[in-house]
Amino acid sequence: MLKITGLHAHHGSVHALRGIDIEVREGEVVSIIGSNGAGKTTLLDCILGNVTASAGTITYLGQDITRLPTHKTINLGISIVPEGRQVFGSLTVYENLRMGLKKNIGQVSNAQFSEMLERIFARFPRLKERIHQAAGTMSGGEQQMLVISRSLISNPKLLLLDEPSLGLAPIIVNEIFDILHELKKEKMTIILVEQMASKALQIADRGYVIENGRIVISGLAEELRSNKDIQKAYLGV
Repeated sequence: MLKITGLHAHHGSVHALRGIDIEVREGEVVSIIGSNGAGKTTLLDCILGNVTASAGTITYLGQDITRLPTHKTINLGISIVPEGRQVFGSLTVYENLRMGLKKNIGQVSNAQFSEMLERIFARFPRLKERIHQAAGTMSGGEQQMLVISRSLISNPKLLLLDEPSLGLAPIIVNEIFDILHELKKEKMTIILVEQMASKALQIADRGYVIENGRIVISGLAEELRSNKDIQKAYLGV
């Protein structure tokens, strides 16, 4: 589904990505792990079009999207759950979810949207209870559920998740990962950037470790979990 070859990216004078090579097959979960500042978020931003690559190529479903603007990338079926629970705080849960329709926002009837909402509420029943509540007044865990739901409501082909557990209580983290396990069973293609490397590798099919903008090791998730260097650096073993 996605192939990244020789990807370089800069933030001003900072060389953030240095020749990244990654492949993501349809229906698999790929985890990107690494320390803060390693380049994980920049990688997602390049895929989405928020950051323009300095060199290299990004191919998605056979199409070169390396320098495609973000709104066009999203229209191709790529959706992101950004780091930091970026909700529209003054809008209600309903209005936030409606925003998730993106280009189809004016083309979906109320009846069709109600059907979409029921699918979302089957995963996140708490959001149904908060449907008319301003998103900015909800707890951090509820906001994360909302952001994930807003990304899912348009039925993306590729879902990017950037640190979905960040700042959440352990019980909420477990709820979030339960949902990710369900999405995996449904064969959704996911790229997961996650600080909790152990949980990320438990759900992933394959993984990449990025350090200082370079991929330093890759392989099956179970191989990475048993790698002594990975255990020491990222799994707390």
